[in-house]
Amino acid sequence: MESVALWQGATLCGIWLWIFLSSYLNLTRMIRSLTQQWVVHHVVAGTPLIIQIQKYQHRFLDALFSGLSFVVSVPFYTAFLPLLFWSGHGKLARQMTLLMAFCDYMGNCVKDMVSAPRPSSPPIRRITATKDEEENAMEYGLPSSHTLNTLCLSGYLCHYILSCNEDGGLMREIVGLGSVCLLVGLIGLGRVYLGMHSPIDILGGLAFGLIILAFWLRVHNYVDDFVIAGQNVTYFWTTLSFLLLFAYPTPEYPTPSFEFHTAFNGVALGIVSGVQQTYRQFHHEAVPRIFTPQLTVSAFMGRMLVGIPTILIVKFCSKALAKWILPVVSNTLGMPIRSTGYIPALKATVADKKSDDVRQQQPSGYLQKLFCSNDSSLDVDTGIRFFQYAGLAWSVVDLVPSIFSYLNL
Repeated sequence: MESVALWQGATLCGIWLWIFLSSYLNLTRMIRSLTQQWVVHHVVAGTPLIIQIQKYQHRFLDALFSGLSFVVSVPFYTAFLPLLFWSGHGKLARQMTLLMAFCDYMGNCVKDMVSAPRPSSPPIRRITATKDEEENAMEYGLPSSHTLNTLCLSGYLCHYILSCNEDGGLMREIVGLGSVCLLVGLIGLGRVYLGMHSPIDILGGLAFGLIILAFWLRVHNYVDDFVIAGQNVTYFWTTLSFLLLFAYPTPEYPTPSFEFHTAFNGVALGIVSGVQQTYRQFHHEAVPRIFTPQLTVSAFMGRMLVGIPTILIVKFCSKALAKWILPVVSNTLGMPIRSTGYIPALKATVADKKSDDVRQQQPSGYLQKLFCSNDSSLDVDTGIRFFQYAGLAWSVVDLVPSIFSYLNL
């Protein structure tokens, strides 16, 4: 018990020390000054290659690469992972969820720290067929999140399948590795073809992806054991999630990256807390899996019809509850708050917004992520977003399986 409390305390204290030192020494600005010019040079140098690739423009290629980009996007995984939980593959689902959150945090941290631009359009032709792609285009370029996430998640999925089927032999390993390489290659090529990334962004995504995947394959069993049977799991992860909201670099100019991190940070907390409480009831290794007599395809379809509307309702209710509770708590504690989107009554005036934008454009420390540097007002939107996605994820692994059990699904 003492050793568990010791490493948990050391981890949290280490993150807090990193936040303090990063803010005091302004490490974000230092790293950006060392890397941004080099990356920008390679982004510009990669423009002729992008133009050469886009000479092969065709409607089929536009549709193919746009479709592949959606299939490996964050919204797709957000919709796919609940189905993985409900199909009986709990270990794979929670590992891919936590890995996705880790990739999202690390990739977006590097993006906003370096603050390197995407390829200039024009002369590059940029295709943003979906709203998700339009939001992605507002982020910085290095590394390519699609490339990084695809490499990590498809690589981990391949490892998981091969580990569960050790009798497959060398041919199965070759097919699995070849499939991963083909998918990652198509995604990387597609991001360049669509004008969303430069070659240096793709190479950066590959490099960071390989590092993260290698690290995760070393620790994933320890992480899973801690989630399902550890001590102080919910308290530790709640504190960790809160600190990670601060331990995030401020970009040169505002981007949606921090919002994506906040959402998946909340998802990770909801999954961990829910699984930790209900593992023996709904998520152990002996639960029925799809395509077995205990969980037929028709029963799984019934789960989808019940589960998807339920989690959407919980997301809506969590957001509404957070919009009501957080301002009340902040006002009770005497903390000034602001909202840029969720609560119209708390929106700043046009002049205030402009001054906020000017302040956000200046490199600032990690401790200013949730607070404006001058007025010290709390961005309540961050808490609302975090709370609603934590509630959604909790419903996926706790509330909805309870409903399935009640309905005999």
